[in-house]
Formats: sequence, C-alpha cells, structure tokens
Amino acid sequence: MVGLSEGEKHFIRGGIAQDIRTDGRKRLQFRALSVETGVIPQANGSARVRLGATEIIASVKAELGKPSILHPDKGKVSIFVDCSPTAEPTFEGRGSEELSTELAVALQRCLLGGKSGAGAAIDLSSLIVVDGKVCWDLYIDGLVVSSDGNLLDALAAAIKVALSDTGIPKVNVSLSAANDEEPEVDVSDEEFLQFDTSSVPVIITLTKVGRHYIVDATSEEESQMSSAVSVSVNRHGQICGLTKRGGAGLDPSVIFDMISVAKHVSQQFIGVLDSEIAAAEAEADE
Repeated sequence: MVGLSEGEKHFIRGGIAQDIRTDGRKRLQFRALSVETGVIPQANGSARVRLGATEIIASVKAELGKPSILHPDKGKVSIFVDCSPTAEPTFEGRGSEELSTELAVALQRCLLGGKSGAGAAIDLSSLIVVDGKVCWDLYIDGLVVSSDGNLLDALAAAIKVALSDTGIPKVNVSLSAANDEEPEVDVSDEEFLQFDTSSVPVIITLTKVGRHYIVDATSEEESQMSSAVSVSVNRHGQICGLTKRGGAGLDPSVIFDMISVAKHVSQQFIGVLDSEIAAAEAEADE
C-alpha cells in the first residue's frame, strides 16, 4: 500500500485533471519501454520487459501432452504469475499469493478467453500435433521483479515478447500405430518452428482517477483510483477480452468510451513493442 499525505494525493489528482501527471506524462502516455529476449536459456522462449520502474520476466516452456477430451483439436496453455517479495513489501506472505492469482486469472481471461480456451487470442489449434492424441502444452510463467504499477499490462507485454522468442521443436510423427495406440513421435533438437504472435494482443488498462482515466498508472496513481478497466486488443483493433477491478461502478457509456480509447492507444503501444522486439532480436543475432 502506497502511503501518501493529503497534499500528495491532491497533487496527483490535480495533475491528472490538468493532463500533467507527476512524472510529466499526459493522461494517455506510457512510460519508457525496454525489451530483452532470451534471458532464460533453458526455456523455449523468454523475455524481460521494463515499463518505467515495473520489471517483468516471462518464460515459455513447451512440453508434449495430450489434448483434452472436450477440445481434441487444440493444445493447452497455462499461465502462472509469481510476485517476488523483493519487488514490493506487500508481496510478502498471502498478499503475494492473492495478487498472483488475481493477475493470472485476468491474463487467462484476456489472452485465453477463459478456462475452456474458447475465444482464445492465442491460436490453440496451432499447438496440435495429432488430433486427439498429441499436442504441445505451453507453460507461461510471469515473474514480477520490480513493481511500480500497471502490472497486468506489463505482464501481457512480457508474455507477448516471450512468445515471439519461442521456438517449438519440429515433431515427426509415425502414423503406423493403430487408432487406439499412441503415435510415435520424434522431437527434433535442431529444427524449431517460430511461434506466431500476430494474433496475440496487448492489454491496455485505463485507470479512473477522479473524472478522468489514465494509461500505465504508477503505484501512487493506482492508490487514488476508483476503478480500472483492462482491455486486451490485437493489432487489428479487435477486442479479445475485458476485465474490471475496483469497487466503484461505471456507466455503460463510460465503459464504451474507455474501450474506444484503449483501441486507439493499443495500436501505438503495439507499434512501440514491435520496434523493441525487432531491436532485441537484432541484438541477439549479432
């Protein structure tokens, strides 16, 4: 919990009302973004993303598994979040567990369309090897290393970058087995297929402070919010998911306006993220 004096609270709210935030940004302006890829060699893909003073490390591990009975033509993706106690004093003990669960559930809704995978922004059908028998299971881990607000957006960005860094081993399948037998698979150690992230969205959280809303809120700004709406948007401007937090209700017209703003801001953020990914990949190739 951020401890602020009444004067500091008034300064934050007054600045947002005048479109001049305490760090000099406008209401719809993100902090500086930096990206590194390949930070965990043992993973199939990994990334470190810094958004201002918020720092996230995301990793992707691919393992062969069996599709579920309900979705025999799709692979599976699981998302886990861990908030390091060193990132924020409130992350110690149960506070960390509750926030980690809340963030993982929000990412699940925004990126995977819920527990069933229906409406997933990540193409689960691309993870199938043999219908009903063999698929890739992706385990995505997000670690909050440093926290200064806007964790959900930063986690989603780190996951998108880590997925762009992910190589799925090429699998050769022997189909000579009978229908009720498990097919023989040979996983290559040398050939990899790059994971397609073109449909993976970013998450834009609009935080309402007073009568206005802002993007990429710091911890101090979040302490003054009445509510927040997080919208996941892909590069085509399509809404992939939405989640709300905070006790204050919002008029439907305000939510529609927030979605419209999120769509506009997302395209700018995706452009910046694409540039950072390209720069990180070029540096890794040198």
